Parts: sequence; structure tokens; C-alpha cells
Amino acid sequence: MRARLSDIAQQAEVSEATVSRVLNDRPGVAPETRQAVLTALDVLGYERPARLRKRSAGLVGLVVPELDNPIFPAFAQVIESTLAQSGFTPVLCTQTPGGVTEDEYVEMLLDRQVSGIVFVSGLHADTAANHDRYRALIARPLPIVMINGYAPGIAAPFVSCDDGEATELAVAHLVALGHRRIGLITGPDRFVPVQRRVAGFRAAMKRLVGTTEAEVGELAELSLFGVEGGEAAAGRLIERGVTGLVCGSDLMALGAIRAARQRGLAVPDDVSVVGYDDSPLMAFTDPPLTTMRQPVAAMAVAAVRALVDEINGHAAPHSEYVFRPELVVRGSTAVARPAEAGGRKRQRATPSTLPVPA
Repeated sequence: MRARLSDIAQQAEVSEATVSRVLNDRPGVAPETRQAVLTALDVLGYERPARLRKRSAGLVGLVVPELDNPIFPAFAQVIESTLAQSGFTPVLCTQTPGGVTEDEYVEMLLDRQVSGIVFVSGLHADTAANHDRYRALIARPLPIVMINGYAPGIAAPFVSCDDGEATELAVAHLVALGHRRIGLITGPDRFVPVQRRVAGFRAAMKRLVGTTEAEVGELAELSLFGVEGGEAAAGRLIERGVTGLVCGSDLMALGAIRAARQRGLAVPDDVSVVGYDDSPLMAFTDPPLTTMRQPVAAMAVAAVRALVDEINGHAAPHSEYVFRPELVVRGSTAVARPAEAGGRKRQRATPSTLPVPA
């Protein structure tokens, strides 16, 4: 669509002559006036002239899966704030089922001449996806950083929470409370974080409970991420007699609590539930959720610093930065009821925040 000087002048509240000077990149225009004209262009949906696109060098793309899961807005908030402190303007790209894809967002960001892109839980975490898309970006060259998920052979910084360690800590917490029949609920196994959680679960159950490989297989349920997926998987595990559930996200944990209640069971008196993320409001659920906390602020700041270093020509190490999780004990876990005391209420665990040992 061709820009009409009169429309832009009206939107920016300047003269058409001023608009012409800005569009032709001529001197004699105050910085705030120039910015008003450029903003008017964007608001009206006009494409900036090629000679002016270099002024978008401060833009950085932020691609997240969706905003329904509160952990992703938490990441976005810290990343956006940290980018702004570094002088960059974040461009938030949110994916929804059936909506704009990651690749389509990347094309839009490239058209805007962004200086770099941060991917949160993107296709880099999917082992079934073609990762050549990221190698092509690096070859442009365009600095990129990936959060939560790792793909070998990509020369970029990765920032992850230690998913395997998180699952082992969750299992250890339940074992310390006397649980032996413990189940794992997490997402599809093509995702790297899921594979790491399953490996951590297997290792912890074998080491702490003495569970055999065959038994571990019966105690792990892979489902869709979200409340509904957690509810379905928890229902299957509860039918197999588990008394403790380790979940791959807080939303899955809320689904697990719903599944237990639908079967007439109480949480934590009959079934203990551990979430993952410690996303906002989990301290205010019923019961307050015991969960593995991702160090969102530390991870987001590290990702932005690595990206800014790359943009400024100071190459960050092209490896994975792994951050340790933190067990936050609340009211959804309790001491296991002894088999011989079927009617006795369990004692609830004391709420606390337990840092991961070094």
C-alpha cells in the first residue's frame, strides 16, 4: 500500500512537507518529530522506505509458544524488561494453535530488520523438527538465543533449566515423605525437556525406590501439555495405584488434582502432587502447589546478555547454560499414609523453599 502524505501528516500531527523530509531521510527534522512520522507509518500499516529500515536496528524478536501457560508471560516480561534496559525494543511474537507459525514469525521479523531473536521453547526443543532453519539464520548472520531446549550442531547460546535434576528432586521429595508408588506425567517424548525429565525419573526411581525398568515404564505417562493432558494422564496412573505424582508443568499438576478429586480422592491426603515451573499464582491454588521452580529471572537475563554480546560482536560461548531448579514445598504433598493405617489422615509437609544443593 502506497503511503499518502496527507494521512501520515494527519496521524503524526505535522505538515506534509515534514513527512516528505522524513521519508526521504533529509536533515532538518527534530528527532522526536522524525520518530512521530515513523510511528504514524507503522500505525497506518505503511511499509517504511528501505532507506529508513536501518533505524530498526534496535528491534529484537521474542518468539514464545503461547501465553495461556503463565510461565511464558513470566519469561516474556523479564526478557522484554532486560532488552529495554540494554537499549533494544522487543517484538513479541505469540504462537497459537492454527495461527501464525514460528517460521512465519521469523520471516516477519527479518522483514523488520531485527538485530536478533530469542526463542522460548521453540522448535529447537523438538527433536522431530528440522533445525536447519536456525543454521540458516546464523549464516545470514543473525544472532539468536534459545531458551529451554537443546539442538546439537547449532552455533548459538542455549539457556535451559536442568529438567532431569528437577524430576529427581521431585521424586526424592516424595520418597522422603514415604511414597513408593510414584508416577510421572509429562508431555510428548519428542521434546528434549521431556526426554530429560523421563531420564531423571528413571534414574531416581531406580536409585531411591529400587524400581525395575519394566515398572518404571508403567509409572510414566506421556500426554499433551496443559490441564486436560495432566488430568487424563493422572487418571490412568491413579488407577494403577500411585500415591504421588510428578508433573511436567504446573498446569498438568492442576489437571492431576482435578483427576484425583473426580475419583473421590483428596490432595494431599490420598494423592500428593508436584508441579513444575512455579508459575504465578501457584501459591494460591487449592491446595497451594508444591512445585519445581524454574529460575526464570536468571535464565532470561542470561539469554539477553548472551544475545546482546552476539549483536555487539562479542561472541558468547555456543553451548548450553544449565540452571538448577528449586523445590518449593507447599500444601499439595504430604506424608504417605501407611498401608496398615488406611483411615488415618496424613501429616502435611511443612511449607518451605528448599534450594538445590551444590
